[in-house]
Formats: sequence, structure tokens, C-alpha cells
Amino acid sequence: MSARPTLSLVLPIYNEEPVIPELHKRLAAFLGDVGESWEVIFVDDGSRDRSREMLRALAEQEPRYKVVGFARNFGHQIAITAGVDYAIGEAVVVMDADLQDPPEVVKAMIDKWREGFDVVYAVRTKREGETFFKKVTAAAFYRLLRKMIRIDIPLDAGDFRLMSRQVVIALRSLRETHRFVRGMVSWVGFKQTAVYYERPARFAGETKYPLRKMMRFAIDGVTSFSTVPLRFATWLGMLAGVIAIGAAFWALWTKFFGTGVVPGWTTLMMLVAFGSSAQLLMTGILGEYIGRIYEEVKRRPLYLVSEERNVGENDERGPRHG
Repeated sequence: MSARPTLSLVLPIYNEEPVIPELHKRLAAFLGDVGESWEVIFVDDGSRDRSREMLRALAEQEPRYKVVGFARNFGHQIAITAGVDYAIGEAVVVMDADLQDPPEVVKAMIDKWREGFDVVYAVRTKREGETFFKKVTAAAFYRLLRKMIRIDIPLDAGDFRLMSRQVVIALRSLRETHRFVRGMVSWVGFKQTAVYYERPARFAGETKYPLRKMMRFAIDGVTSFSTVPLRFATWLGMLAGVIAIGAAFWALWTKFFGTGVVPGWTTLMMLVAFGSSAQLLMTGILGEYIGRIYEEVKRRPLYLVSEERNVGENDERGPRHG
């Protein structure tokens, strides 16, 4: 087994060609001054630009740069999972490659880890370069999610965090298909704390989380850790039952003590539309959970690796192909 470094940096890469030169420059400056033994694991998530070619060139120059190339695009959360599987450091830091997660913040994380914390997550006090809509919806989502689940997911914190070896080993045992990594890290527990930083705008390129992916990510987060949406069907059914009983009494009262004709066609149509939409909503929620059961029972690997650079055969790692 190769000597274990103190620090492993895990960076998912997807179409980051404009960022990689500056990323390498910032990493070299930080790692040259960090005072710890280290490795960097770049996980190329099926990039369609020159990202993997550039990573190969960097790995040729620096043997502590390890490159794991996926056979296709498997997604950001899976790329993080692969990086954690391959990391052999005593402390593993997950960070984005777009320089919105500044490498310099890792020093504060290491200090907290040295104090005895197993997880050190970075909380964003300011988010530059993001739209008002994204800031508001992200804040609302995490606050709503905390109300729906029984674990304490930190507010305003992404996947940028340090994890001790003990947490990494625990995280490797969780192989669910639809992954919400920040929630999984909170779920495993251990001693956790925060560091605070101002998140800058992307150095270059475009966001890898447009609205469609944000919605998918939010659904994964809710369905991975909460059954509240399923309970919503019970509450909605009880409400519909109360309304139906009230409507029945109103219809009988009108029949026997009114004009003999039940008026209210508009109201009736509104109730039918409400009931139909509620049924479709709950069918969709059930479909989300059943779809996840279907994905899990197939037991397919989370990812497939087509290329490795500077990864020794005797390196300790988790599942080689997911």
C-alpha cells in the first residue's frame, strides 16, 4: 500500500476547460504552502471539451495529481462519490473546480480537523455571481428540507467540506443510487462544525446546475431523507373527506329544506378539479418513490471508470467501479 497522505482534495470536473489552468495555478500555490502531504483526485465526469486531455497533461507533470475518468457523464454527486472512493488521505476535502470553493479556505478546515472535528463544512456568508432567484430558492429549499427530515443539514452549506478518514469509511458504505451527498454526510453523524467564507463568482464557464438540474437535485434531497410527501397524501385525503361530507350535508339541506334543486354547478366543478389535481399530484409523488425503488433493486454500479492516471494498483480505495 502506498504511503497515506494527510490531505486528499477531491474535485469533480465537467467541461471545465477554461478553468483548469487557473485552478492548477491556485492549487499549486495553496498546496506548496499547506505544510501537509497531499494528493489531488480529479474526477472527470465525461467532459465533452478538452478537460480530460488537460488533466492528463497535469498528471504527467505532477504524480500526486490523480485522474479518474468516467466512461460517460454520471453526474456531480456520483463524481464526488468516486473521488471519495479513491481518496486515501487522513482528511478528505470535497470542493468544486470552478474556484467558487477557494482552496485557501481548506487551511481553516484543517485547523478545525486538528482540533478533533470529523466533518468541517463551509458555510457561505455571501454568494457572488448568482441570481436573486437562485439565492432565494436555495435558501427556501434548505430551510424547508430541515423541517421535513430528522437530521441536521447545515443551512447555506454545499458539498465543500472536509471529512476525516472515519467519516469517509462510513460514507463509502452508503451505495444508494440517487445521492444527496451533503445530506448523507450529515446522516452519518460524528463531530461536525463550520467555517465561514464569502463565495466568489465562477472564474470562467457556466453553471453546471441550471434550473432543471436544481429541481432534480431538490427532489433527490427530499425523497432520499423524508417520507413527508407520502404522508401528505393522508392529510390531503382527510381534507377532501371533510369537504365531501360538508358538500353532502349542504346538498341534503338544499334538497329537503330549499328549492328542491341543488344549485352550485361552478362549485361542484371546482371541487372535481381540486380532487382530480390532488390525485394526480399524489400519483406523481408515489411515482417518484417507486422509481427510486426500481433504480435501487437493479443494483447497477454507481459509475464506470474508463481511465486512471497516477492511481497505483495497491492504493486503498472503495469500490473500483462504483
